[in-house]
Amino acid sequence: MVKIVNFAQGEFVMIGMYISFFLATRLGIDPLLSLLVSMPVMFLAGVLLQHVLIRRVLGLGDMPQIFLTFALSVLLMNVALLLFTANYRTVQTPYTDASFHIGGVYVSVAKLIAFVLAMALSCALTLLLHRTDIGKAMRAAAQNRDVAMLMGIDTNRVFAVAVGLALALAGAAGSLLMPFYPVYPTVGQVFVLMAFVAVVLGTLGNVTGALVAGLMMGVAESLGIQFIGADSGLIVVFGLLLATLALRPSGLFGGWAR
Repeated sequence: MVKIVNFAQGEFVMIGMYISFFLATRLGIDPLLSLLVSMPVMFLAGVLLQHVLIRRVLGLGDMPQIFLTFALSVLLMNVALLLFTANYRTVQTPYTDASFHIGGVYVSVAKLIAFVLAMALSCALTLLLHRTDIGKAMRAAAQNRDVAMLMGIDTNRVFAVAVGLALALAGAAGSLLMPFYPVYPTVGQVFVLMAFVAVVLGTLGNVTGALVAGLMMGVAESLGIQFIGADSGLIVVFGLLLATLALRPSGLFGGWAR
């Protein structure tokens, strides 16, 4: 919504994972319950990031924004390496290894819970953007910042909320991943690449498009692993990306290229 490609988004997922890890190991809080901590903490971090850094590069073009977020990504990774070392850390919960059968298919309980909560958060975000005043203000400011200001919208406040929500969702992703995925300082690089693919496939700024694209990528990766080979999942996903860019350069939800 702020029209900035955030190369550090994966690192904020990593921070969310570390928050959940330490809450689980030090205080015994279930990673899913740690959502109640990771999301508000990351929201405040996003608001601070917007006021201190991002607002200074808005309107300066793509390169300053790219360099800013890339530098932030490198900084966060190296700070995490310094503080936590490169060791992999995991959290065991009663449902980490639990699964059940559906028609001969094993379904992981932890991954199913993460999927359901992720869908709920996606629906909540969509409702926020389309049914609330702050959501409509975000969309208006994203379309034309100057006109939004003339209409009385405080764009600095709106963009602060937008960045705060982006980091809050990254923190939520970290908490949802923690029961079945290890955390380490460079783990964010795994997720940010897939996130960019989903955004490109679903069209930049389209929440529903990104959600559908993410589901398509998951199915495509699973089918590639199942029918081609264990290492072919990403090949199938990026093949899907190339095909989409060739046929619909503006994304699946951006209309046919003219």
